[in-house]
Parts: sequence; structure tokens; C-alpha cells
Amino acid sequence: MEINVREYKRVNVIRVTGRVDASVAPQFEEALRKQVETGHAHLILEMDGTDYISSAGVRALISAQKALKARGGAVLLAQPSERVKEVLSIAGLDALFQDYPDTEAAIGSV
Repeated sequence: MEINVREYKRVNVIRVTGRVDASVAPQFEEALRKQVETGHAHLILEMDGTDYISSAGVRALISAQKALKARGGAVLLAQPSERVKEVLSIAGLDALFQDYPDTEAAIGSV
């Protein structure tokens, strides 16, 4: 897994590539937690390069979503891979995360 963060005025964009499995889920959760603590109400996750996300990775997404919802914000997904969409759908969580066809659309929504 590789995580790269780009900071913008109103939002941070986090590019997640590779596998988010149980072995790297703690680092993924910590990266999200740090971004939540920056004070931005919204985080955009670019997940087109995410090959796989485990239940532990999904829990990290849910945790970040809860923290941001409390501030009137949200975790937004930009161009999530089919595998990420499938995992969220199977878990019944696809309605919890708004997804966008590209990063620009996600940024424009906040």
C-alpha cells in the first residue's frame, strides 16, 4: 500500500494505491486519523489504484467517516476501483460513501 496526500485549501486528497489488507490497515487508519485531525471537514480518497480493501480497511474508512460527519463533513471517494466498489456494496456500505467519477468532481462538490 502506498499513500500520498495533496493538500488543498478546503480539502485534502489522499491517493491510495495497492492492497489495503489486514497487514497495512493500521497504517491506513493512522493516515486517515492524521488527516481528520488537520481540521478539514472533507477528505477525498482517490482509490482507482486500490487493488483490494479488507474489512479492516473498511473499518478505517467508517471511523474517518464518523469523525468527519460529526463536523458536518464526509469521506468522499474519487474514481474508486471496481474491487473497492464491490467490497463496499457486499458490506452494504456503498450508500455511506459518496463516490465521484474523478477527483475534480469530488473537489467541486465540497
